[in-house]
Amino acid sequence: MTDYTSTRDTSVSVDGATALLDGFAQGGGMYVPRELPALHFTDMLDLDYSARVTKTLRAFFDFDVGGIAERAFKGMDDPAPTVKIDDNAFVLELWHGKTHSFKDMALSVLQGLIERAKAKKNMTCDLLLPIAGDGDTGNAVAQYFGGVDGIHACVFYPQNGLNDLLRHELMSVDMLNVEVVGVSSEYAELRSAVKSAFSDARLNAALRDNNTVLASVDSVNIGIIVAQIAYYFSAYCDLVNSGEIKSGSKIDFVLPIGDFGGMIAGYYAAKMGLPINKFVFVGTVFTEFTDFIGSGVYDVNRESSTAAVPVIGNIERLIFGISGNDAKLTAARMGELGAKGRFSVTEREIDILHGVFAGGSVDADDVQSTIAYLFDEYGYLADTYTASACAVAFEREFVRPTIVLSAAGPYMSAKAVLTALGEKVPSDGERMLRQLEDVTALDVPDALIAAVSAQPIHTEVISPQDVSKFLTERYGKK
Repeated sequence: MTDYTSTRDTSVSVDGATALLDGFAQGGGMYVPRELPALHFTDMLDLDYSARVTKTLRAFFDFDVGGIAERAFKGMDDPAPTVKIDDNAFVLELWHGKTHSFKDMALSVLQGLIERAKAKKNMTCDLLLPIAGDGDTGNAVAQYFGGVDGIHACVFYPQNGLNDLLRHELMSVDMLNVEVVGVSSEYAELRSAVKSAFSDARLNAALRDNNTVLASVDSVNIGIIVAQIAYYFSAYCDLVNSGEIKSGSKIDFVLPIGDFGGMIAGYYAAKMGLPINKFVFVGTVFTEFTDFIGSGVYDVNRESSTAAVPVIGNIERLIFGISGNDAKLTAARMGELGAKGRFSVTEREIDILHGVFAGGSVDADDVQSTIAYLFDEYGYLADTYTASACAVAFEREFVRPTIVLSAAGPYMSAKAVLTALGEKVPSDGERMLRQLEDVTALDVPDALIAAVSAQPIHTEVISPQDVSKFLTERYGKK
């Protein structure tokens, strides 16, 4: 049985159901497997995607997970296809679910895991899921947890930095148990405010009085990471089965900007024995993690063109891993990051990072030119995140088989895609999507058209300082 401990206190020991339901570990750390379970890709070669996910879940959790993946991907012929675009160049498409984003791959599975975990622990109270929604996360939570008994979801989204299509989708969510609230902040500040809510004594007391407890369903939750591990194994199996690689050959994966959950899931997959040469983590010119790979210094005390998330996130699980599972050192580094906005690691740990990761940088012009090149040269239409990863992959010249993780469908970046293709962009969301169809012959999902055409329902905006207060008043005992 896989049991779980904390990145900040290895005396903590809980089962998988507890780790799933708690989200954060005791003392503010993150749950990690005490030992990674055995899992081998050769045992998955003859399985379809749902069966590969189920096999992965069974390796990590000791309760019944049968049928969860099948239900999550019902009606999908191939939930995560590995598409060849050129010699040694492949794209793992993770956006064929309800919200056309890679968040579907894990959240659809997590919903079933949480239901089973509640049953395993005989939990009768309700769960409140506060979400710092960067757009795709909030939409996926609404789709997969909306209408589920015993669940309340409150999606907070940043007023600054969210594209119009995603904002409109969120504001139009129509589920009885899902609340959507704008926050007058950037994403990093919002996410810090939501994390703080988990340790707010007044909020937790008010919720307990209303038979409710907090739970996390972003990549803090170990269930998200386990579901993501599965698609690395599946993609590797796809290349073996198609004859593109020999069994046991090492490959590269290229991850889009900001996918820290995918980063740690891949790191775990490699430690479990999946034949991976490097994970190439893509950022813009001043991204914290790509600089960290190179220097061993994680520093958010400078201007960055991506939203920094200094204290929360899977960077903590990575630091715990490369330190040799040193919880005391990890806690000290996270404390330093919170207080000073930076920490550094040792030369030995830098060598470990270099053995697993590489970094690549792109700017807005690189992304635009890569969208156009992929479409003109290969007839492949990519969103901005996929294009950023492809740009770095092209720079590395595909010296070995390389899989780019595609995080979202191209219609989710309709404005940027049309601009890259030299088209005039309509201001209206529905017309923009229709034009993308006309120019590219790509079918835009009817549900997405309906979402951008719907009238907004949720119009409330609060300050980040009021997140805990809002949750207390909305979900605490009246």
